[in-house]
Amino acid sequence: MGAAPLCPGAGQAPVLVGRVPGAAIEGAAVDGAGRLYLTDLRSNRVLRIDRPGGPAVPFATLPGPIGGGLAFAPDGALLVGYGDARVFVGDIARQAGIVRIDVGTGAVHPFASGLSAANGLAVTHDGTVYATNDLASLVGRVLPNGVVQPDWAVLPSANGAALSGDDRYLYVSRTFANPGVSRIPLANPAAPESLVDFGGADTFVAPDGLALDAAGRPIVPTDISGEILRVDGPNRYCALAGGLPGSSVLTFGSGGSGFSAGRLFRAGFDGDIYEI
Repeated sequence: MGAAPLCPGAGQAPVLVGRVPGAAIEGAAVDGAGRLYLTDLRSNRVLRIDRPGGPAVPFATLPGPIGGGLAFAPDGALLVGYGDARVFVGDIARQAGIVRIDVGTGAVHPFASGLSAANGLAVTHDGTVYATNDLASLVGRVLPNGVVQPDWAVLPSANGAALSGDDRYLYVSRTFANPGVSRIPLANPAAPESLVDFGGADTFVAPDGLALDAAGRPIVPTDISGEILRVDGPNRYCALAGGLPGSSVLTFGSGGSGFSAGRLFRAGFDGDIYEI
């Protein structure tokens, strides 16, 4: 399998900052106080780590199996996807949902149901939520008034979810079908644009839960090759780090302490969290 060239200034060894023994981490997000929240594919738990090196403690219990994506609502509530069946019938069964969790109390409230899956979540400034399914084709949308549109867009194997700062585009990885990275115009979801097509030796890298940096560039973890890739332009990408197989999701820090702003964190199916 080919390796991407190193990004300029990159190449420092990732630093282990957390570990959740026995977990397969699917979702990760950091709140304004610098606390890291995680979901586990092997359970219905939401976990929290308050600072790098700190313990992972159970924070909330989801109403269905298999934790999915995480994102914050405009009011600071934590939105969590669950019930991702990880099978192609998700587009038909539409049994996945999203809950809303009060980060102050851990109280769990229903938010949306009837989605194909919610293993990637992203929220616009007005509170519209987008949810992806990596093993099927539907991208769902939940409007601020609660209306669920499970088939807002069709993009096979869309995984992860990140919105541009101006809320014009939804960025997703394509994990299994035609692996790469796409962006979907919110104003025209029927016309997704491919930014990167992984071909040749990179066909099987398995891009996963991406994030956007301050310059709006997609940063993409890879399940199989273990690279953390930055997309610099159409079919141009480089590696920020490598040697991390099973990388499932990236998130940037927030706030002035803990998992603080300006830092990039990787979590994986190995239960480990690294700073990149």
